[in-house]
Amino acid sequence: MTTLRRWWHRSSDWVGDLADDERGDVPGWVLVTLMTAALVVVIWAVAGPALTDLFEQAIKRVSGI
Repeated sequence: MTTLRRWWHRSSDWVGDLADDERGDVPGWVLVTLMTAALVVVIWAVAGPALTDLFEQAIKRVSGI
């Protein structure tokens, strides 16, 4: 059996095991969601003014104002 085929069988077994687990890892997903939201807020706070300025410059160039 080739390496790719063995990897495919192991991956499909792992995915099947996850599908059988009805409860899942709720605290883990909550943590991932909160961390993602925090990253978005931090990035937006840092890059927001620059992105707004860039957008306004682009609109001015397109509209000729």
